[in-house]
Amino acid sequence: MTTSDPVTVGVLSLHVSKETKAILNAVEALGHDTEWLRTENTSVSVSDGSVVLEPSVDVIANRMLLSNTEQPAEDLGLANTFAQLVPTLNEPASVLTAIHKLSTATTLAANDVRTPDVTLALNSEQLNAARGRYGDEAVYKTAIGTHGGGTWKVGRNDPVNAKVGNRYAFLQELVDREDVRHRDVRVYVVDGEIISAMYRYAPDNDWRTNVALGGSVENATEDLPAEVEDLARRAAEAVDLDYAGVDLVESDEGWFVLEVNPTAGFKGLYEATHVSPAPHIAKLAIERAGGEVDDERVEELSAVLDDSQPIAQPVQTTKPQEEPAIIGYTEEIVLSGTSGSKTTLAKSDTGATRTSIDTALAADIGAGPIKSITRIRSGSSKTAKSRPVVDVVVGVGGNQHTVTASVEDRNHMDYPVLLGRDILENYRVDVSRRTDRDAPDTPEEEE
Repeated sequence: MTTSDPVTVGVLSLHVSKETKAILNAVEALGHDTEWLRTENTSVSVSDGSVVLEPSVDVIANRMLLSNTEQPAEDLGLANTFAQLVPTLNEPASVLTAIHKLSTATTLAANDVRTPDVTLALNSEQLNAARGRYGDEAVYKTAIGTHGGGTWKVGRNDPVNAKVGNRYAFLQELVDREDVRHRDVRVYVVDGEIISAMYRYAPDNDWRTNVALGGSVENATEDLPAEVEDLARRAAEAVDLDYAGVDLVESDEGWFVLEVNPTAGFKGLYEATHVSPAPHIAKLAIERAGGEVDDERVEELSAVLDDSQPIAQPVQTTKPQEEPAIIGYTEEIVLSGTSGSKTTLAKSDTGATRTSIDTALAADIGAGPIKSITRIRSGSSKTAKSRPVVDVVVGVGGNQHTVTASVEDRNHMDYPVLLGRDILENYRVDVSRRTDRDAPDTPEEEE
């Protein structure tokens, strides 16, 4: 193959996202070939000592979403298999470091990249013993999480648990500035170069800045201090990612790196900066495979976030869709918060938008703190009630769902938890099935 021949870039992404589409479209626009590695078209065979990956590609851009999957090791192992066969951007070992926030923190600290103090303990007694190191307020996080889910503020006397659901959790120093609206900055780095950056501001009634949670954004590319640029580059290099969104926050003592995200989204970044990282990732992949690109064309393409349907999108198979799991009118569930887990009974209500939990139960498991206040209208009432909402992990039939649940006094009701459509959309409800055989025959008042 001569350097002028087109190369084939594969994007490994089992989900459908604007980022995957944009990278594939950028490769095509730069004059090279693409394959979208998905369930419909991908296989690996070992025969007589030879290994064959289908479809055949020269390089892979890894866009596997691992932090919001129940079993990230499954997909990580799949990516690792491919990486042994084909040069891969964002190699699986580096992605493992990035998605596990404690692994990220230890890697950054070992490479002299400033990051907030953290403590993870494998038992709750040790974790609570460390609480005093972090002042009146601390951040409590699951080691693997996404879109701000699994992140809480906890007070000095709030008990915390070594695990939330089936994931380890840790304490982190709260980094903030006095009397300044809370914000952080995301810097997008590709191959050691800063592509663009944005400030992210927390929405009202919340302290987290994630765009997925309603945070607002502002262009920061031309406003970055030299210290931030240096920290962002060194953080991506320390975690050994080819491309990453590096999140930093400023305190009165300077800047700290919070996270290094291997699958950072493009939407908020493009909204703020009008720069798409996709062509820069495409350029890196093409050159890693020995191909050539026109740098001016890369800059031109960066001005548009092209997430139209790519040529490489596989044809959907016509096999019948899998039936969703069945959930009963009442179910035994496991609720998890910052201080522990409780097994309890819940009622399914397809008419309710949001899951609701009893106030006393929420306090018992450490659900919270309160994120915001929502107004909810009861079935027969013409007026809306104001209820606080909190993050909580709900275990149903072996599956776990991190949802934002409303909190209310359900002491006068038959069930302390009501499952809303935020959870029930994943199941088929069989109203004749009840976990509590001695349940009352008459349904409680519709909510």
